[in-house]
Formats: sequence, structure tokens, C-alpha cells
Amino acid sequence: MDFASAIPEGQITATIYTLIKENKYLDAIGLLQDFQQGFPNARAALSLLAYCQYQVGEFAKAAENYADLIKQFPEVMCYQLYHAQALFKACEFEEAWGATLKVTGDELPFEVLKLQAAIKFNDEELNEARSLVDQCRADDEDTMVNQACIMYAEGRYDEACGKFQSAMQTTRYRSDLAYNIALCHYRMKRFAQALKYIADIIERGIREHPELNVGHVTEGIDVRSVGNTQLLAQTALIEAFNLKAAIEYQLKNYSAAQEALTDMPPRQEEELDPVSLHNHALMNMDKDANAGFDKLQFLLQQNPCPPETFGNLLLLYCKYEHYNLAADVLAENAHLTYKLLSQYLYDFLDATIIRQDSAADGFVKFDEMANQHIDALNKLQQMLQNSKDGPNDDEQMKETLTEYDEKLTHYIPVLMAQAKIYWDLENYTQVEKIFRNSVQYCNEHDVWKLNVAHVLFMQAVVAQPNEQESKYREAIGFYEPIVKKNYEAILDISAIVLANLCVSYIMTSKNEQAEDLMRKIEKEEENLAYQDPDRKVFHLCIVNLVIGTLYCAKNNFQFGVSRIIKSLEPYDKKLGAQTWFYAKRCLCALIENMAKQLIMVEDSAVQEMIDFFEACEIHGRNVSTAQDVLAQTDAFDTGRQTVTYEARHLKNLLLKLM
Repeated sequence: MDFASAIPEGQITATIYTLIKENKYLDAIGLLQDFQQGFPNARAALSLLAYCQYQVGEFAKAAENYADLIKQFPEVMCYQLYHAQALFKACEFEEAWGATLKVTGDELPFEVLKLQAAIKFNDEELNEARSLVDQCRADDEDTMVNQACIMYAEGRYDEACGKFQSAMQTTRYRSDLAYNIALCHYRMKRFAQALKYIADIIERGIREHPELNVGHVTEGIDVRSVGNTQLLAQTALIEAFNLKAAIEYQLKNYSAAQEALTDMPPRQEEELDPVSLHNHALMNMDKDANAGFDKLQFLLQQNPCPPETFGNLLLLYCKYEHYNLAADVLAENAHLTYKLLSQYLYDFLDATIIRQDSAADGFVKFDEMANQHIDALNKLQQMLQNSKDGPNDDEQMKETLTEYDEKLTHYIPVLMAQAKIYWDLENYTQVEKIFRNSVQYCNEHDVWKLNVAHVLFMQAVVAQPNEQESKYREAIGFYEPIVKKNYEAILDISAIVLANLCVSYIMTSKNEQAEDLMRKIEKEEENLAYQDPDRKVFHLCIVNLVIGTLYCAKNNFQFGVSRIIKSLEPYDKKLGAQTWFYAKRCLCALIENMAKQLIMVEDSAVQEMIDFFEACEIHGRNVSTAQDVLAQTDAFDTGRQTVTYEARHLKNLLLKLM
């Protein structure tokens, strides 16, 4: 027996009101839809249905029902206002504005003004919004909040923050105001203050509304969706967790950022708001790039759409080297280019895309951008020097330092893009020259130091034997501080950094340091495996792969291949598209040299390879070999694009040689 049929008809009205009082709007909607014809008052039934739909976020349906009520009762002005509010929430701003003009009489003038101001604000018509807000009652708490929102939109974050705090002091505690204050601090890069307000919002949400199941998903508890209710909106929990994730992401605490997203009150993916969907896509790109791109492309077609979506989608296409797709998205959304992309970001993307057709033209564009940033950095350095020599103004110096850091943050990607042009040409000497020319500005920047280390390492790999050791020692000088800085969280360091440092140690006869580092990685991986048995971690595997590849490059194939095979144990945990790609390169090179009779391999080594291929056949059935992340779909060619197929093929080649 279902819920509705179990209630006698005489109790339906009372039951619906009880459900609404208990915030069980979905149950109330179900009853209203089942018994609307038999409800004692048809007007009340339709009004209640529209109200409940509004409360659960079904704004378009609520607007339709309020429109029906207006047709039946055009004299009731509150229906006109509710209709306009529902249209506004459904992001139908033009229709909502037209609906507000139909609200007449003296009953709701200030409510209409506030709604009209909100419509103009969302249309980014700030002058009109300010004019409407100024007509509202000065003693109304929403007036002060709306003034603060306009200040925020104008980039006056400090003033907006003060206004929100004043509003909080003159009214009761409101989670939305606390969130707005946190957002202002975030924009001013005061992350500690922002996190303080966020923690307060979350703590209150957990204490006052345990039914929202905050943190249950992270703890592995299976709970049903809480839906998009007005109660959830009032707590500002979704906004707070999204902002917390953004702050942790900026601070490079990626695991904490992902945890913030899973700590949210649980909802189905189709119920996620645009900001949450955007953040889920962004923070899980490394795990599932296809899903991330799909979500960002979906969001780009929606209204509203987080303004960061357009730029992030383009940057991610460039990161994964899908430059044609980036160019297509730019061309198809030309109307968003001027609205959502800064001049800097547009120039950077334009140069990146052009570089694929003409490296020379791309370099010229990047060089123009770099020179502009260097001029700005020189001026700021001079200002800082003048501040030190002249009267001591701490506030002015702080602002100048902040501006310098921002300019440097924009300069670094341009510098790296220039260097990559020569890196792709394997002209490492020219890359080093570019980095040396920028040492005046970037010598304290971690990204710069890391890439200098990579260049020195690659120069060592291709250098003459008498020059190799000195280059490896230089690379160690740059790699070591990065590793030591994050030694206690060593798995947060890129695996290739650890691998290159280990190789550099080995090549400079510092085998003990290499072994200590590898033992540390192994210990941390074991601890992680104990905490999360299903999680795949590739750090030690990649370190051994790089070391094995180095030995193969030095023609010590027997030891190198043996090291590579052991690096992939256990195969069910270590086999992946990337690890298999780098392992098979060495295996193919060995088989090729055997076929040309350039080297001889012991029978035991051949048997080890055959055993390895057979193990890969078993464990590689569902492991795609596609290097293109957009080609790694659930529907990949199970006959050929798998580790199993390629392992079987390589084993066959090896057996033919034998």
C-alpha cells in the first residue's frame, strides 16, 4: 500500500499542512497531485502545490502554477509577486521583470523593488540595481545586504565585507551573510578568515540540521539525497563547502578540496547546482577526464553557468593538448569571449592555439606578453625599493607585494609556454637560457625551480659522459629542496619529481639516499593501502619505471626490464594506461634489439618476460591503452585497445624470436 492511499480523504488537508510544517515538501507535492481534484478548496490546493514546488527548487513548475492562479484570480497581487519570484529563481530574468510590472497597488511596493533590484543585479546592470535599492526602506535589513552585494560586484570587497558585517550585527545570525563575508575574504586572499566563517556555517548546519547528513558520504555511509530544499538553501552549506573546496584547491591541498565536496549534504548528480557540478568536474579531472569535460560542456550550455566554466574548459583542453577542440569552443562561443575571458587569458589561449600551427608565431605572441609582464614587474620592484629607502608605509608595501605576486603568477605560465616550445624541440640549452633570463623575478617561485630541475635533468640524460655528473648534481640542488619541503606528505609530490631525484642520486653514486627515498615512498604507500585498500597509488611504480628505463637506455636491458617488471607488481594495482605505455616501450626496444641480434638475453630473463605478459593478459582486460584521455571511454575497443591484447601480441612476438 502506498503512502497516499493509506490516508482517509478527510485527513488529507491536515496531513498536507503537517507535511509542509515538517518541511516534507516532496511528500506534500505527491499528495496534492494525487488528491488535487478532491481537495476542499481548489485554489488552496494549487497555491500549496506552487509553494511546495518553489521550496524544493522546481521553480519553473511553480511559475506555471502561479500563472494559472493569476488567470483565475487576477486581483490577488501576491500571486503576481510569487509568479515573478519563481521566474527570477528559474533565471527567466526578462519574464520576471515583466511580471513585476504587473504588481499594482500599495500592498507590496518594497518587495517588488527588491525583486526588481535583484533582477537588474543578475543582469549586471549595477547602476539600475543601485538606483532601485536606494528607493527601498533604509531600515530594512535587505537594503544593507543589497548595497553590500553591489559593492562586491564592483570589486570593492573590503567595503562589501564591512557592510555585510554591519548587517550581521544589526540582525540575527544568518548563514548567507556569513557566507558572503567569507566570500569577500576569499576574494581578498584572506583565506584564514574565510575558513573561520565557513567552519561556523558548517558547525551550525551540523548542529541544527542533522537530517542534512553532512559528511556522511565521506565516511562511507549510504544515505539518500536530501534534495534542493529551501531549508538547504537557508543553511548556506552547499555554498560554504564549495568555497572551502576552492580555498583548499588554491592552497594545493587537493585531497582536502575533494573531501570538502564529498562532505556536502548528499544529492544525486542531476540535483547538483551549477557551481557544485563545476567543482566536481574540475577536481576529478585526473581520475576521469571524460566525465569532467562532459560536465563542463554541459554547464556551458546552461543558464546560469558559473563564469569560470568557459575559461577552465579552454585551459583544460590545452592542458590535455586538444587544441583543435579549444579553438572550436572559442569560435562557437565568441559572445562569451569578451564577457568571460580577461585580456590576459584570451591572449594566452590565442598564443597557445596558434603555436600548434606555427611555433614561431606562438613564440612571438608569448614574447610580447612576457615583455609586458617584465615591464610591470620592474616597476613594482622599483616601487618596493623606494618603499624600503623612503618613509616606512607597511600598508602600501603590503599592497605592492600583493600586486607583484599577482603579476608574477601571470608571468610564470607565459614563461613556461615559451620554454615548452623549445622543450618539444629537445633544445634544452635554449630552455635553460630562457629560465636564466628570468631568474631575477622567479628564483623563489616553486614552479620555476621545478622546471629548471627538469631541464637540468634532461640535459644530464643527453650529455656526454664527462658532463653528466655535474648536470645531475645541479638537478639534485633544485629537486632536493622541493622534496624536503613536502617530505612528510611525500605522496603529494609528483611521482616524476621523486623518480628523477632517485635517478640523479644513482648517477652521482648516492645510492643510499636513493634507497632511503624509495623506502619512504614504499612506507607511505603501505600506510595508504591499509587505510584505503581500493585506492591505486603509482609513485613507487613510476620511480622504478624511470630507473628501469634509464638502464635500458644505457643498453643494460636485462637489469632494466627486470626492474620494470617488478615495478608493476601487484599487477591488479599498478597496471594502468600510463604505466603500461612506459613499460612496453622498453619491452618493445628489447624485442627489437633481439630481433636484430644486437644483444643476447639469458633464458631466465626471457621466461620472466613471458610470465609478465601472461600476468598482464589476466589483469589487463579492463585497462585501456588509449593515451588520449578523450578516447578512454567505457566503450573502448575491448578487442584491441586493452593491455590484454597488446601483452598477448608482444608475447607472440617474443615466442617467434625464440
